Amino acid sequence: MTEGEAAPAAVEEQSSRNLLLRVVAALVLAPTAIVIAYAGGWLWTALVTLAAIGLYVEWLMIVGAARRRRVVASGVAALGIAGIFLAMGRIDGSLLALVLGLAAVGLLSPELRHWTAAGFLYAAAAEIASVLVRLDQTNGFVALILILLVVWATDIGGYFAGRGIGGPKLWPRVSPKKTWAGAIGGFAASLVVSGGFAGLGLAKAGPILLLGAALSIASQLGDLFESAVKRRFGVKDSSHIIPGHGGLLDRLDGFVAAVVMAAIFGLLRGGVDGVGRGLMVW
Repeated sequence: MTEGEAAPAAVEEQSSRNLLLRVVAALVLAPTAIVIAYAGGWLWTALVTLAAIGLYVEWLMIVGAARRRRVVASGVAALGIAGIFLAMGRIDGSLLALVLGLAAVGLLSPELRHWTAAGFLYAAAAEIASVLVRLDQTNGFVALILILLVVWATDIGGYFAGRGIGGPKLWPRVSPKKTWAGAIGGFAASLVVSGGFAGLGLAKAGPILLLGAALSIASQLGDLFESAVKRRFGVKDSSHIIPGHGGLLDRLDGFVAAVVMAAIFGLLRGGVDGVGRGLMVW
C-alpha cells in the first residue's frame, strides 16, 4: 500500500472510531438525561445548573477569558445561586441572581465584555429555559422529551444524510462539513419524531409537526451559531469532556437553541407555570 493510499485508510479508521465513541457516549448519556428529566424537581434543576456552568466555562475557554478567575467565579456563582432559587420555585430570585451575575461578568472583563456577557447569557438562558419547560407537572416531561428527541433526531438524521448523500455545503465558511443534504435529512427526521407524538395522541398532528419543524430549524441554527463562535476564535472543540462529541457546547448547542425557543413559545401560550402545557396542549 502506498503512502497516498494509507492516508485515506487512516482517516476512515479514525472516523469509524469516532462514530463508535459517539454511539457509546450517547447510549450512556441519553438514558441518564431521560431518567433525570422524568424525576424532575431538584434533580433535574441540579443537572441543568451543572450543565449551564459547564457551558459558561467552556465559552470562556473559547474566547480566551478562562484565566480570569474573577470572571469565571462570578459567573459560576450566579448560575449556581440561580439554580438554588429555581429548585425552590423562586423564579424571581433566580432572575435577580442572573442579572447581578451578568453585571459582574461584564464589569470584570472590560476587554472581552461583549463575549463574556454573551457566554453568560447563553448559559443562563439554557438554565432557566430547561427548568421552565419541565416545570408543568402534567405536560412538562412530555414537552421536554419532545425537544430532546427532535434535537437528537435532527443531529442523527443530519449526520447520516450528510455522510451518505453529501453534495453542496450548507455554510462552508462557518461549518465546512455540513451539507444541505444533512440539513434536510435532519429536518425530515424531526418530522418523523413529531409525527410519532401525534400518532400516540399526545398532540394534534398539524401543530406538533409545525412545532417539531421549528425546533429542528432552531437546533440547526444553534449548531451553526456555536460553530461560528469557535471559528471566530480558531477553536475546533469547546473541550474534550465527552468522548467522540467534544465538549458540552459541542453537544448541547442545538438543544440550547431549541429549548430556549420552546420556552419562549410556551411562555406566550401558557405563562411561567405552564410552559410545558403551552407547548403540548393545542
